[in-house]
Amino acid sequence: MRHLMAIVVIIIGAYLLVCLLAFLLQSQMIHFPDRKIVATPGLFGVEYRDVFFETEDAVSLHGWFIPLENARACVLFCHGNAGNISHRLDSIRIFRALGLAIFIFDYRSYGRSGGRISEMGLYADARAARRFLVEEEEIDPARIVYFGRSLGSALVVELATHHLPLALIAESCFTSIPDLGRKVYPWLPVRLLSRIHYDSTMRVAGLTCPKLFIHSREDEIVPFSLGRRLFELAPEPKTFLEISGTHNEGFLTSGSTYVEGLKEFLGSLGI
Repeated sequence: MRHLMAIVVIIIGAYLLVCLLAFLLQSQMIHFPDRKIVATPGLFGVEYRDVFFETEDAVSLHGWFIPLENARACVLFCHGNAGNISHRLDSIRIFRALGLAIFIFDYRSYGRSGGRISEMGLYADARAARRFLVEEEEIDPARIVYFGRSLGSALVVELATHHLPLALIAESCFTSIPDLGRKVYPWLPVRLLSRIHYDSTMRVAGLTCPKLFIHSREDEIVPFSLGRRLFELAPEPKTFLEISGTHNEGFLTSGSTYVEGLKEFLGSLGI
């Protein structure tokens, strides 16, 4: 009996230790920044400018502004939770081919940006990026399209609650980190442990701009059901584009399905 009780105590202790680590280390479990810039748009002959700008809390951020003569609109690009802007060259090429100027930037602690990661900090980073576009590049706010992939989708949804864009595109998106955590770690009390939320459920319900949601049923990181749920919570006008392939490569392996879906959505905006 004592032996059995000892085993139970060990199991409970191990479980509580895992819970404690999940509570303390969750930022490291969500954010995977990379400092090294491995390539630039110049690699495929595209004109771009290195830009640095400051957030409201005085953090210096780095990004690339990629102009295009007679651009249909400008995409404010919020990337996912890993890597940095230099890992998004394929997306830059796609948006440029669609006739769009692009501003892509790194969040605090990513790439050449300063600061320390926090949920509120990343929201501030997105606001600073929009402010840079409007005030420094003099881009008409009515011609800015927000694009967020994965973690970036939560940032553009939050940003849109302050400044509505021409349109918003949320790719491989999720409702909230607690919802995502429950899917990945169903044996943990995720809601009790969550200090980081990136919750778009209430925010998306108030967005009246045109919205495109993109997701793959084969996404192995963010379940399709969460992307679909966020779409269902959003008011009209909205469109859902189903693609195929993995979380990080679906936009490429889907080929024309992805590109034509973007083209059709942009066309519906009258630009």
